[in-house]
Amino acid sequence: MRHTHLPDGTQLPVLGLGTWRLGEDAGTRQEEIRTLHAAIAMGYRLIDTAEMYGEGGAEQVVGQAVADAIRAGDVHREALVVVSKVYPHNASRRGTVAACERSLKRLGLDHIDLYLLHWRGNHPLEDTVAAMHALVAAGKIRHWGVSNFDVDDLQALAALLRQGEAGAPGCATNQVYYSLSERGPEFSLLPWMRERQMPLMAYSPIDQGVLAADAALAAIARPRGLTAAQVALAWISSQPGVLAIPKAGTLQHLQQNLAASAVELDAFERQAIEAHFPRPRRKTPLAMI
Repeated sequence: MRHTHLPDGTQLPVLGLGTWRLGEDAGTRQEEIRTLHAAIAMGYRLIDTAEMYGEGGAEQVVGQAVADAIRAGDVHREALVVVSKVYPHNASRRGTVAACERSLKRLGLDHIDLYLLHWRGNHPLEDTVAAMHALVAAGKIRHWGVSNFDVDDLQALAALLRQGEAGAPGCATNQVYYSLSERGPEFSLLPWMRERQMPLMAYSPIDQGVLAADAALAAIARPRGLTAAQVALAWISSQPGVLAIPKAGTLQHLQQNLAASAVELDAFERQAIEAHFPRPRRKTPLAMI
């Protein structure tokens, strides 16, 4: 597994696992827990969730799967990176702390490794940041970051942090929609983040499964015995300063995604990809799902 790094040098795998739409149906919850446990057993070490997913249901699924994997001896807690997010409407100074406490309870953990503001809302950023700093100081979270922030949002956040307390923990990452079919972040957002050694977490890197059926990617994949989805993941996970968090609902897809993180695309394959999915030539609004 290749790795990227947070600004403080903390290492993160370039491939994690998303959990959007998990925990919504009590009838499938046990199967979801078993699948997540299996993912950890096969080598996944970063799991992304949020209080929004299943209104806390996904966090419960993640928490049980993590507990089962630790109890079975498949992983040590220190080896896992658990990511969760606070709703914007909960992101006041007190509300962020309370939301984090609820997430910790659902996850059954004593700390969250990376806690994100899900998107920018009506609460002042300075209040959310103050809460994040308090949570770090209390040991409730290890790092904090944001999601669905474009360059202007990050610039506003950076200005706020410059005015704040010296030595306070800064923003560790920004999670956005980024895939071969949505390359908008490459125009200005990704360069801005790379300059500051802030990794981009790419959600929906297979475009909610659309890229798995792409004929051009399938043509590149076929001679190597890969799938179109694996080529899409190999491309995005090889971008400097980027890590991808695709969701996978079956053991086969989990294994294929994990294998994709080790695939090295050659120059001809990259040229074919660039021809089919050209990079942006102008700034576009940040896409969100």
